[in-house]
Amino acid sequence: MTMKPTQIKHWLGHMEVEHYHYTAGLAGERFFTALREEGRLLGSRCEKCGLTYIPPRIYCERCFAELEEFVDVGLRGRVRSFTLARIDRDGRPLSPPEIRALISFGDDTTDLLHLLGEVAPEELCIGMEVEAVLKPKREREGKITDILYFRPAK
Repeated sequence: MTMKPTQIKHWLGHMEVEHYHYTAGLAGERFFTALREEGRLLGSRCEKCGLTYIPPRIYCERCFAELEEFVDVGLRGRVRSFTLARIDRDGRPLSPPEIRALISFGDDTTDLLHLLGEVAPEELCIGMEVEAVLKPKREREGKITDILYFRPAK
């Protein structure tokens, strides 16, 4: 680590990263295992604040308490906000555009950002109840993409 700005250099070309392994952490690992194996969405609940974090965390961002309680938040939530994405992260047009939404799983939960499907943009509204559509169990990998999208609840 350098403390002098004059010592900072940038890297030109390709940097090999194949020898590095990244994990989702303790709480993330539990979240992705439950999603892959059981088709459940877990959150971590702060006993002091009463807030449930989804995806789970190991410390409360409000009071810094250690979070040890994991709860099933269910597969249904409500749209708190949404946007229509017309270009991807590389600036290329998306066809068709994607609807991305913040999904709330209750008054005392954080929101999960994910895709909406099986709904036209003009049919969307704040507060709409939605449900997760998961990949078939045999295709799940323990990634956030195991949730294909959220659709209007039936």
